[in-house]
Formats: sequence, structure tokens, C-alpha cells
Amino acid sequence: MVVSVVPRQPGRTGPTVRTAVRRVGRWSWMLAGFVAVAIGGVGIVVPGLPTTVFFVFAAWCFSRSSPRFEQWVLRLPKVGPMVSDYRAGLGMPRRAKQIAIAMMASAVTFSAFINRDRLWLAIVIVACGLIGSATVLWWVPSRVDIDDAQDLTP
Repeated sequence: MVVSVVPRQPGRTGPTVRTAVRRVGRWSWMLAGFVAVAIGGVGIVVPGLPTTVFFVFAAWCFSRSSPRFEQWVLRLPKVGPMVSDYRAGLGMPRRAKQIAIAMMASAVTFSAFINRDRLWLAIVIVACGLIGSATVLWWVPSRVDIDDAQDLTP
């Protein structure tokens, strides 16, 4: 299919094809951001479903589509500081890592137990849990909390 683009004429008003494509792209990024916020919101109340990663993705989508919604995500009371810390490369607090790994371990154990009749599925669940835990332990940098820093001072 060949699409011909008519050059813009001096008296013609209305969007060009390039403008229309940009507008569709902008709305697509915004939609992806809101979907990520919705999934992250569900992750707040559902154990085992990550939250911060979806809000990081939402902030990234909004940075490509709407600076106003990007700032909204960054100003959320509990999630905003974690997204800002991730963007700054500060890593994850040790206490948050411990909680994340404990929650993953409990969710994986429960899910594998529920699916013990289907051994292949239980093995996949445990493997994914181990990969997730290893990622949090060794790939995500640890940040020293204020409480941890006070414990380290002589």
C-alpha cells in the first residue's frame, strides 16, 4: 500500500500526516502509562505483584507523552520517591529488598503449593521466583538507609 503525502499548501489548515502520527504516538504512550499505573495500583494490594516497576514504567511513558502526568507520578506519596531514586541510580533500600524477597518467597511457595498437581507449572513458578529474587539481590543496587547509616557510625 502506497500512501502519498500532499505537501502543505499555504492556505490549507489542519494537521499534517506527521502531526497526526505524533499525536497518535503521544496518546499511545499516555495510554500505556495509565495501564501501568492501574497495574501498579493493583500491585499495592495484591501480594507478589510488583508495584514500583510499573510506576517507573508509567513515569517513563508519561515523560514521552505528558510532563504533567510524569510529575503526578513523581509526586505520589509512597511511590514517587522510589521512582525518583530509581531514576537517580540510588537503588533500593535494604529493608525494602528484604520485604520484597520475603513477599516473593511467600507468593512463590503458596503458588507452587497450589499447583503441586501440575509439576511442570510448579517448577516454572519456583524458577521465576528464584530469578526474581536473584535480580533483586544482585542486580538492583542496595542503598544505605538513614537508619542503617546511623548503625554504622561509631
